Amino acid sequence: MVSIYIYDIGFLILFSLFVFLFLRKNRKGLKKEGIMYLYRTRVGIKFIDYVGTKYKRFLTVYAFIGVIVGYLLMASMMWFLWKLLEVYLFNPEIVRAIKIPPLMPLIPYLPEAFGVSFLPPFYFTYWIISIAVIALFHEFAHGIIARRYNIRILTTGFGFLGPFLAAFVEPDEKEMEDKPKYQQLAVLSAGVFTNLILAVLFFLLLSVFFLFAYAPAGALFNTYSPGVIEIAGISMIGGQLVSDSSSTGILKVIEENGIEDSLVLGDPGNDLKLTEVIVNGETYYSNIENLEYQLANPVEDGLVALFEDLPAINAGLRGAIIGINELEVKDGKELGLVLSGFEVGDTITVKTSDEGELLEYELVLGEDSNEEGRAVMGIGLLGGGGNDRILSEITEFFNFFKEDGTNYEPRFNPELVLFIYNLIWWLALINLSVALINMWPVAIFDGGRFFMLSVWAITGSEKFAMRAFKFVTYAILASLALLMLGWFWAIF
Repeated sequence: MVSIYIYDIGFLILFSLFVFLFLRKNRKGLKKEGIMYLYRTRVGIKFIDYVGTKYKRFLTVYAFIGVIVGYLLMASMMWFLWKLLEVYLFNPEIVRAIKIPPLMPLIPYLPEAFGVSFLPPFYFTYWIISIAVIALFHEFAHGIIARRYNIRILTTGFGFLGPFLAAFVEPDEKEMEDKPKYQQLAVLSAGVFTNLILAVLFFLLLSVFFLFAYAPAGALFNTYSPGVIEIAGISMIGGQLVSDSSSTGILKVIEENGIEDSLVLGDPGNDLKLTEVIVNGETYYSNIENLEYQLANPVEDGLVALFEDLPAINAGLRGAIIGINELEVKDGKELGLVLSGFEVGDTITVKTSDEGELLEYELVLGEDSNEEGRAVMGIGLLGGGGNDRILSEITEFFNFFKEDGTNYEPRFNPELVLFIYNLIWWLALINLSVALINMWPVAIFDGGRFFMLSVWAITGSEKFAMRAFKFVTYAILASLALLMLGWFWAIF
């Protein structure tokens, strides 16, 4: 993937040079507003006029649905803000797992900078294409609905902040303000409604492209076989005797002896490090951090989950399983069928693929602790728990079209397939994000004016509406400041 970064940075340099030359050549036509320079044109106005006046019946329905969606998105964002406050202020372990700040600007390469594994790379190419698509449809939607209600469009154009740009459609504000409040609400909500539709369409396109470009290529596992044991049965951990087999007693042993994960199973080059735990004379394994979390936050009183002493964990098995002996394995279902043909004590050769590296392991099958006589390797597939729960939910949401337990590989040109897949993914995500964020009742967003007009329409008082608007804006800004403080406290 190094080549993509080289091409992308080259594109960033050329684009920045183009913007610089464009601004220099057209400096007389630029107008500074705030921190941005605006370049006004009349490009697209004829198209906006045509659509806005030609399809009035359809646009009336579209505008009505858009207003309803606007209220739903605004309510959703207020609920989302409350949930963010709960996470970032009271769950620092989740914040450390997520890593990203609650206010993360849409800047290329930022996911890589924060080491966010559940987000794909965000190249400058992705950014410029996403901005072009989002801005074009968002702003033109505003303009078309404005023309539906006979509001003139004065100009279109671009806004520049260095190499970063935005698009705008400028209606006649005086005509806009003279229109009934419902029509103003329709114009304001048209952009976010259009972005929401685009998000759905891109998610559908993503699923279609995935089915076309990817094929099943192995069975996945994300854990070794866990066994639920009673805390009272733990007699030794990390070679240290446990005299008080309670949650607090075991935590005390870990802290006083400075027990850390030091046991490397399987290949010495593997990064799998665990700690041995003896329970009623039987050997189990656990990650110390995970065990501490379970002891402090038990799902069920007196019980914790530990890895069972089975072949997979002892061999340090990793990667996607692509074969057993001479039999090919394409997905989790095939793996189950293949293993059902073996018995406890049988020796098998397991072939895996780990980031392109082909590996082989020789395993002697163990016995399932829950089903006598059933041969198992000792692997499992679990949803995230503890600190990783939210990451698992995010991953599952954006991969709804993938079968659990199945590894997928590109059918052709891996770099090209991955590039296109991630581009569509970002187009879907950013459209959804813009639709949601833009309906926050804050001055700089469409949702700010949308909220103010709504309160004005309900109360009949412009003065009260302005006061409510200012109060909500300041309250949200204060909440966002608290979120950033919570993130900073958890991370640093």
